[in-house]
Amino acid sequence: MSAFRPDPPRAFGTQGTAADGIDGQPNVVAPVARLIAAFRKLPSIGPKSAQRLAYHLINSSEQDAEELAAAVVGIKREVALCQTCADITTTGNPVCGGCTDDRRDKTVICVVEEPLDVVAIERTRSYTGSYHVLHGAISPTNGIGPSDLKFAELMARLEADDSPVAEVIVATNPNLDGEATAMLLQRSIEPLGIKVTRIARGLPSGADIEFADDATLAHALQSRSAL
Repeated sequence: MSAFRPDPPRAFGTQGTAADGIDGQPNVVAPVARLIAAFRKLPSIGPKSAQRLAYHLINSSEQDAEELAAAVVGIKREVALCQTCADITTTGNPVCGGCTDDRRDKTVICVVEEPLDVVAIERTRSYTGSYHVLHGAISPTNGIGPSDLKFAELMARLEADDSPVAEVIVATNPNLDGEATAMLLQRSIEPLGIKVTRIARGLPSGADIEFADDATLAHALQSRSAL
């Protein structure tokens, strides 16, 4: 006979100290279960990652937890969208630093889907123009149209009497929604006499042609340039 006996089942009432937790995991106290559930709402955070984050906070100091909580609350209270380009700014600065920087080329606007795209382009240190953030892309399957994006704000910038814009670079993602958004931008902007360009698509640096998918290789051939 085994020397080990399973523990009897434990019952928890509405005021109990444990809950089923995430994915039916037993013996997780309610505050931890709530924290795990909150972490799982974040993008790219699965059950295991959510658990690790939650238990990391348990082992952290109260000061660290309070600083994290204050930072999260501060995001909602102190962060706003730029009144000009819709990029991220602070509530005390209605116009972001990029739009007020006289060193930026105001004759060129790069249109992107999300603020993170601005960060990615800025890392290249090869673009010195202005930006406009749409905060999404047109997606008929998800019921997202131009009115759900910062599309009207972009057109207002371009149609202003004092607009210096001569070129709009469309830098939406190279997928179905991004392409649909790019086509709408082209049809809407070109009648204004403003040049519309699209970022090139092709092979990434250091890649081998033999491993490229058909669509990427086709775009690379179509976007070829003189040496």
